[in-house]
Amino acid sequence: MLKQAMSDWSVDSWQSFPAKQQPAYDDPQELRAVLNQLGRLPPLVTSWEIDRLRTQLAAAQAGQAWLLQGGDCAESFSDCQADPIASKLKVLLQMSLVLIFGSGQRIVRVGRIAGQYAKPRSSDFETRDNDTLPSYRGDLINSADFSTNARRNDPQLLLRGYERAALTLNFIRGLSEGGFADLHHPENWDLDFVAGSSKFERYQGMVHSLSNSLRFIDAISENPMPEMGRVDFYTSHEALHLNYEQALTRESVRGTGWYNLGTHLPWVGERTRELGGAHVELLRGIRNPIGVKIGPKADPHEIVDLVRHLNSENEPGRMTLIHRFGSQQIEDLLPAFVSAIAEAGVPVLWVCDPMHGNTIAADSGKKTRKFDDILSELRAAFAIHRECKSRLGGVHLELTGEPVTECIGGSSGLSEADLHTAYNTTCDPRLNYEQAMEIAFCVANEIAPHSARLTD
Repeated sequence: MLKQAMSDWSVDSWQSFPAKQQPAYDDPQELRAVLNQLGRLPPLVTSWEIDRLRTQLAAAQAGQAWLLQGGDCAESFSDCQADPIASKLKVLLQMSLVLIFGSGQRIVRVGRIAGQYAKPRSSDFETRDNDTLPSYRGDLINSADFSTNARRNDPQLLLRGYERAALTLNFIRGLSEGGFADLHHPENWDLDFVAGSSKFERYQGMVHSLSNSLRFIDAISENPMPEMGRVDFYTSHEALHLNYEQALTRESVRGTGWYNLGTHLPWVGERTRELGGAHVELLRGIRNPIGVKIGPKADPHEIVDLVRHLNSENEPGRMTLIHRFGSQQIEDLLPAFVSAIAEAGVPVLWVCDPMHGNTIAADSGKKTRKFDDILSELRAAFAIHRECKSRLGGVHLELTGEPVTECIGGSSGLSEADLHTAYNTTCDPRLNYEQAMEIAFCVANEIAPHSARLTD
């Protein structure tokens, strides 16, 4: 039975707690007017969808499903176009098909999409050529151009973010509910620029085998299977901008509690997950499943206390722990967290983010990631969880459906000299199509029964 939020929580109780990473606005009255308008607009997702996702994440905790979470580091308003959205969905659908085929498990698809417009920053200011301006905090707050006007924290951008999230969600729902997502027609998910990719050729061979299986099922089934023609696709973003998140947090019409109706799966980041902080306080009272990022600075006992605080009823599907230690530290750090959670007996879904702990600076000054480091951390995560009698139940990736050159390495052999070719991110480097598919085949081999593992 669903429970109401605890009596000492309210939708604005976070305002009595210290809040990090919040932008300062020069016109509080304008901010209040925007937030009042946001609070009257329709929700972006429904409590029914959120409850369904929580049930599916509970199945993943129980070893009956696997979470694939991926998308942009920070979405751009300018990318709210049909082609970039469809390309991102295509990559995630292709990756999930690889995982289904390789593992025989249900895949829960969650995009970093339709709301990932704000980013935490290590400094409030940025200096270039002796000029100092406020840091770019994502399109929800200011603009990436280095000018005084662009870097002003503009409350009106909160409305623009809501509108673009709504447009993106509407398009995603249309695609995932319609013929685009039909398993009988995976050619709908093809990307023109990858026709010569070795990973695409391998994927096509798998699709041919799957198509034969589907034709066999259709031949012996008396009734069509509607689940073959659609997919569940959920959204997620870091719940960073607290005023924005509060404006989209509503009480369910069913009387089942409060939900953040701006996304299905909000997460709290490494910089804002303090037990006595405002972000944790806001998330504590909502019914959404919640993600928590865990980095090298975390303490295992602190994370146990945090999980208990956010999930006092030990509800399955509520808590997802996303570890991001880096390939050089994961073997030293992860076992202690797995052991602490196991000893505490609290239900969590373990997910590996092999991206954020492996960011480096190229000689050119551009941020990049080595594909070998990403793959190394992911494989180490599987091995550590097995050794600790635990289960890695998902992966969290920054990726795109565009042919970018932001991460070096992979089967295509991208080098630092290639970074300038298509380095399009405004924040962190993302995997391109071929690198993302290489990760998918690796994960499929790790979660598949030994006798069914995919081979090169």
